[in-house]
Amino acid sequence: MDQKYIIEQSTSVVLLIIISLIFTILGIYNSKKFKSINNYITANRNIGFFSLTTSLVASALGAWILFGPVSAATWGGIGAVIGYALGTAFPMIFLIYFGKKIRKEFPNGSSLIGFMRKKFGKSLFKLILIMTIFYMFIFLCAEVTAVAVLINYISGTELWITALIILLTTLTYTLYGGLRASIFTDNIQMIVIGFILLFSFLYISSLTGEKFSFKFIEKKNPQLLSSSYITNYTAGLTFFIAVAATNLFHQGNWQRVYAAKNYNILKKSLIISFFVIIPIVFFMGFIGMVSFSVDSSNRPDLGFFSLLLKDNLKILSFITIVLGLALAISTVDTLVNAISSLFIVDGKAIFSFSKKIDYLNLSKYFIIFLSLIVFFIASKGFDILYLFLLADLFCCAFVFTVFYSFYKKDMNENTAYISIFIGLIGGILIFPFPNFSKSLLVGVILPLELFEPTIVQSLLFLSFITATFLPMIILKIKKS
Repeated sequence: MDQKYIIEQSTSVVLLIIISLIFTILGIYNSKKFKSINNYITANRNIGFFSLTTSLVASALGAWILFGPVSAATWGGIGAVIGYALGTAFPMIFLIYFGKKIRKEFPNGSSLIGFMRKKFGKSLFKLILIMTIFYMFIFLCAEVTAVAVLINYISGTELWITALIILLTTLTYTLYGGLRASIFTDNIQMIVIGFILLFSFLYISSLTGEKFSFKFIEKKNPQLLSSSYITNYTAGLTFFIAVAATNLFHQGNWQRVYAAKNYNILKKSLIISFFVIIPIVFFMGFIGMVSFSVDSSNRPDLGFFSLLLKDNLKILSFITIVLGLALAISTVDTLVNAISSLFIVDGKAIFSFSKKIDYLNLSKYFIIFLSLIVFFIASKGFDILYLFLLADLFCCAFVFTVFYSFYKKDMNENTAYISIFIGLIGGILIFPFPNFSKSLLVGVILPLELFEPTIVQSLLFLSFITATFLPMIILKIKKS
């Protein structure tokens, strides 16, 4: 029997509707008594330790963890796994220090973008805002596509059906209740995610027996654990830089920085989140190496499912669908509210509309418009990894300049512009084409023969390194 049809399509659609509606009803019911713009954007700055911690973890994770780390581990080895795990968790430690600073210097704010608007002129602020929304839009596309592909793999359900149900139900409660609804549903979703992931770990380790070990991986694919395997290092650094840089621009994280009842709660929640995220992402990457070692013919990104659903048990398919939905919806509602909040708070600084314009309602129309594009992309099943990597590159070019400006009081807008622009140009010149065989600089402007094979094979890594560190050099030169 073909694995992707373990359960009937009608059964999976019913389950999809039920789970999505449960979260929708809970989100609307909980937020009925919190109807205000402050609750919509920052949850009235009154979120406690448990709710903040579960929301931070649920928002940082997503359906992507079922595919990304698993796939990366099959070619990037242990380095990619460690890089992915640390890159996903690192922003939590980063926000301990920058969160304290931004709450102190900009106590009535709700975003990193607002701080940048205060620090720099409108031109650079607009550029950072566009880049941030672009990144979160790509993330939104990735999440809806991932869960649609998952349910299609299990039941053959058309991608558009899953995408439509997820978007309609999530938009319903998120645009109604805002951040308050998102955080409340995150609490429930994270409990569900935690139990299912723990069960999956125990089940797969029991099912695979001795194969569920580093010893087995080393026997079958020693390069994945080898200290002399260069790809281990380049992949690890690539994922660490890319994932960490992009998550630092995630408005959902900054909203939660401001939503914390006080700084002590924020600090404790961020520390706990850091130590929860690392083993979860590492576990998924380890699963990828085990699956690849058991059967290298399996699709790399489906390694987790090839082990968990090996025996075609319907109950496990139901559990997998619930896991995928909880992961996806917890991330989708965060992204929807994050983009909406940016539009509300910073829209006034961009558009010259009449003072009578209700930016809350306008933001909802904007989100619905974006969601139509997301629906189209997800229903077609496009591979958006390349676009995601491009968004990562943009974040890498911005990251040092933006956060260095927190402490560099005399940094002006022109200096910031130059450093970001040069970082972008340098990164784009080296950023690989979709087939990863060449780039603008390597293979177009200059012939491939001039470069060592290791350089050609490491274009993605080199582009991220260039985009991240070139601005540092420019700022150093400007300073001297």
